[in-house]
Amino acid sequence: MDEHPGGRPCPLCERAMYHRHCKYVCPEHGVVYDCADTFY
Repeated sequence: MDEHPGGRPCPLCERAMYHRHCKYVCPEHGVVYDCADTFY
């Protein structure tokens, strides 16, 4: 079992996002952040 199923939580629904090609993708909402965002 994976202890770390995802990355940071989605700000919209709190589900774990995954990091792909310089983007954080929520399984529910799609791309939420990318490299151009300054919210880190």
